Amino acid sequence: MMEKITQIPVYSLQAFSSPERRSQQFQIEIFDANRHFQVVYPHRHDFFEVLYLTKGSGFCVIDSNKYEIIPPCVFFLSRGQAHKLELSHDIEGYIYIFTSDFYQIERSNPNRLIELPFFYTIRQNNPPLLLNSSEDVLFLENLFVKGVKEVAKKEKQSLELLRSILDLVLTFCSELYPIDDILMFRGKGHLLVKRFYQLLEEKLLLNLTVNEYAGQLAVTPNHLTQTLKLLTGKTSLEIIKSKQLQEIKRLLVHTNLGVSEISNQMNFTDQSYFTKFFKRETGFLPLAFRNESMKRP
Repeated sequence: MMEKITQIPVYSLQAFSSPERRSQQFQIEIFDANRHFQVVYPHRHDFFEVLYLTKGSGFCVIDSNKYEIIPPCVFFLSRGQAHKLELSHDIEGYIYIFTSDFYQIERSNPNRLIELPFFYTIRQNNPPLLLNSSEDVLFLENLFVKGVKEVAKKEKQSLELLRSILDLVLTFCSELYPIDDILMFRGKGHLLVKRFYQLLEEKLLLNLTVNEYAGQLAVTPNHLTQTLKLLTGKTSLEIIKSKQLQEIKRLLVHTNLGVSEISNQMNFTDQSYFTKFFKRETGFLPLAFRNESMKRP
């Protein structure tokens, strides 16, 4: 009998840490085929991730976007993003995973992390940073090597140094990361959109209304929608619907939940409305979509 798969897993940082480090809020280490953790794909993290790949090939799928791995390159994952990795056996690189608390401690700007261009991106895409300069590659690799050596000291390691290395990695990559002209704007509107995306990742399964999201962001629904429309070209409702559909499709394809169970998990009070909503937006009934997906290679 097939095991019941009921949700997309959410892994904590401790799931990727050795027993002696499970109380820590970060981990930096070599990333290769020998780094084995029993995880199910796709999955989510309750932390942030920087994945620097120096060798190998494959694909990284983040939400509904699939990116080819072309080393040297750097992938960035925001907390809560569903993703999966398809890696060659010769994959090599480094990984730095961390909680927002680890990065933000003693920082006066509480939004510093989400202000970075590759977390909770305005376009809701996550293309990797492609490194074209040997000088940039050497600088970044030296940072990761220094971090790995510092962690190896165990009880003598300097958290301040490791936090500084993380800040250097993020700051350096943010300077190289390509940004659309419209995203050069760094005002409150830009930050509001990112805070909305962050909240949407955290609260998606609650099926909140635009008014409820606006309330939690301490703005009016009209202001939220106008800001989103200006910077993304989409309204609040359109973005919420798109995110809901992504999750419903993911649950249909990667779990064996029934339609009523998915409806309940997404906090739709009426299964009939849930089915009509999905059919209207996709052209498929939920089970028909699942059956079609199973036919694909």
